Amino acid sequence: MYLFHTWGSHGVYQVKQWSCLNIWLTLCLFPRTCVSNPSKPNFLLILADDLGIGDVGCYGNDTIRHGIWHSTAGSLLERVFWWAPTKRNYFCQNTAPARLFYSTWKWHMGVNCKSRRDHCHHPLNHGFDYFYGMPFTLLNECQGTDDPELAKSLQDSYRLYTQMIILAVLTLLIGKLTHLFSVKWKIIIYLTICGLLYFISWFSSYGFTKYWNCILMRNHDITEQPMNLEKTASNMLKEAVSFIERNKHRPFLLFVSLLHVHTPLITTEEFLGRSRHGLYGDNVEEMDWMVGRLLDVIDKEGLKNTTFIYFASDHGGSLEAHRGNAQLGGWNGIYKGGKGMGGWEGGIRVPGIVRWPGVLPADTVIDEPTSLMDIFPTVVHLAGGAVPQDRVIDGHTLLPLLQGTVQHSGHEFMFHYCGVFLHAVRWHQEDRGTTWKAHYATPVFQPEASGACSGRGICPCFGDGVTHHDPPLLFDLSQDPSETNPLSADTEPLFDTILRRIGEAIEEHRKTLTPVPQQLSPYNNIWKPWLQPCCGTFPFCWCDEENNKADGIL
Repeated sequence: MYLFHTWGSHGVYQVKQWSCLNIWLTLCLFPRTCVSNPSKPNFLLILADDLGIGDVGCYGNDTIRHGIWHSTAGSLLERVFWWAPTKRNYFCQNTAPARLFYSTWKWHMGVNCKSRRDHCHHPLNHGFDYFYGMPFTLLNECQGTDDPELAKSLQDSYRLYTQMIILAVLTLLIGKLTHLFSVKWKIIIYLTICGLLYFISWFSSYGFTKYWNCILMRNHDITEQPMNLEKTASNMLKEAVSFIERNKHRPFLLFVSLLHVHTPLITTEEFLGRSRHGLYGDNVEEMDWMVGRLLDVIDKEGLKNTTFIYFASDHGGSLEAHRGNAQLGGWNGIYKGGKGMGGWEGGIRVPGIVRWPGVLPADTVIDEPTSLMDIFPTVVHLAGGAVPQDRVIDGHTLLPLLQGTVQHSGHEFMFHYCGVFLHAVRWHQEDRGTTWKAHYATPVFQPEASGACSGRGICPCFGDGVTHHDPPLLFDLSQDPSETNPLSADTEPLFDTILRRIGEAIEEHRKTLTPVPQQLSPYNNIWKPWLQPCCGTFPFCWCDEENNKADGIL
């Protein structure tokens, strides 16, 4: 098992004290044997959602009964946003396994472009052979018992746009009827329709989200609308296990993007009350059991030595997630900040582990910066493919680092974005063994000392919700991983030199970016009824084809 330690050489998480029970214990006991030229393996990629680095046993947590992995967090680069709507998914086209499977709620590209059934953003239109899961995201609205999650970030915007458009329509209508000025009826009708759509988007966030967006799909077909959350995790696990059993005789890629541990923390009755950390801890323990079930199947089918397994999380723990006074998000250990904060370590250092017995040595800690974007070139390399040559690829294959043929990561600079806004840059200065990080913008915490944006529900990326720093805040992560003591020209002799070198790297990086239409514009986020996935007759969308298919899994 490979434990990836994130950026910095401090020893806080240099753990060899594995608290990995059941299946996780076996991960720590594989022999230290290596094969110089491994054949093309199977791939099992597992992605948790918002799992804090401080939540897992292999990183020092001895109060939750599990033991999960860590690969250093990825920076969400601007170009990653840009690839999705304009390019085919090269991850699938170039890896060349015989079968590809995508089981997820975290597709997050949506489904349709121009009509309800064009499926332009669907996984099957981006190289995958099979899909089972949610095409959107999991929200509190899907459960219907907690405070609305979508509403916190969108309701105010929808209401503002609705009011502005209504005011504009009334002004134009009065002007035309009183002959104060001339305006075409088409413009008034168009604005009226836009205002109506924004009003419906605002109104629907108070209750219709569950029925319209909390859906389960198998390939192109909607099987549950709304989802039965009590059975969804079991259904997804059953699909993944069945896929492994069906495809054990040929190379495959299985991507399991878990519902856990995102709010509303769907946890089955069997795991409720198991941990000392409330519902979140229970959810982590259930996730650990699910991952263990997948590894058990891999071992049972004789695929242990021929399967490259990678576990990670998409973000650090969400600090804004609460139910009353209870914290529902994860714990990010010694690191500042959390999910959605652009550059603070707590949001971008994530758990992750690699397992490939017989090829990679066990019980190894790598203290080098890696990225979730490294998985793409790693899988392509191991599958015998070639990464695209017509664009910059921000990731690097992990195999040399994993096998010990190189001692340092290929990442000298990492650029940490919040949306399309560059918030921080990391410089891994190998010759000095130092990692610097410069923050150009940081979120405004509410309350100020909370370390989170509780008043907004999620930290914004721009506007009055961020503070811009000139000069940027500079930290030596090698000595100050918690980012508590910003450096200055008085405390760091190389302060100006470091910022100048990071500035040069930013300029070089920006030359590789090509502007594209803004995906997060108001128009792109407005609800469009003609694109709404629906089983049944719109707007009466309702179906349940799963109907107890997951019985017997738990």
